[in-house]
Amino acid sequence: MSPSPSQDDVSGRLFVVSTGPGDLDNLTPLARRAILESDVVIGNRFYLDQLMPLLEGKRIIHSSMGHEVERAREAVLLARGSKVSMVSGGDAGVYGMASIVLELAQKEAPGMKVKIVPGVTAATAAASILGSPLSSDFLVISLSDLLTPWEVIERRLDLGFQMGIPMAVYNPRSRNRQGNLKKALEIGLRHARPDTPVGIVRNAYRGEEESFTVTDLGSLYEDDSEVDMHSMVIIGGEGTKLMKEGENVRGIITPRGYHRKYVY
Repeated sequence: MSPSPSQDDVSGRLFVVSTGPGDLDNLTPLARRAILESDVVIGNRFYLDQLMPLLEGKRIIHSSMGHEVERAREAVLLARGSKVSMVSGGDAGVYGMASIVLELAQKEAPGMKVKIVPGVTAATAAASILGSPLSSDFLVISLSDLLTPWEVIERRLDLGFQMGIPMAVYNPRSRNRQGNLKKALEIGLRHARPDTPVGIVRNAYRGEEESFTVTDLGSLYEDDSEVDMHSMVIIGGEGTKLMKEGENVRGIITPRGYHRKYVY
């Protein structure tokens, strides 16, 4: 039986690299440097394809959705003697690969150096396209019940809507989760006004694929067909309002609260 790795015999380095919303322009300098310094880059093919200009001469290992544990374990194994970048879309610490990599590294290679490289998460990327809907307190929640029971998500949604703060909704729909968004909106309508502003952003910062729509809670409940697995839904809070230019809606803003202290 081979001994467990110690700090002395773990000579590699593992970066968990947040790749942002998609466009290389939104990759942080620190993330870019980690990838360029790595010998091996491992990740989901979708995210690796976005990084191809940075991957010349590197060993590239593709993985697929649903194999996150195997991917993390392989990254930890390879990092025992190499510099490895595990790439994760958005911010790796927000519904990304950071937690499972740290759990496995702690268990299987306790002396390994693991660096979590932060990035632009989907919530803030989408918010910037809509205007400023998350300027004060806000809640982030995923509607995926793959790893979290729906009963738990439901309870969190109910408490979140009771607080009256904006909500950034990740994973609103997938092939196997067609009805979860409708259920979430129904909970929202128990506590929030039907005319509460809602923004839907598809493919944030992915070039010509990007689009957004501003609607309201009641209208989205009646027809949520525009939302797909590439969407981020931001539901406004009690103070959220529309940004208008004449009769045209330009976006959404949640005031930070300066109006309570200053005249402007």
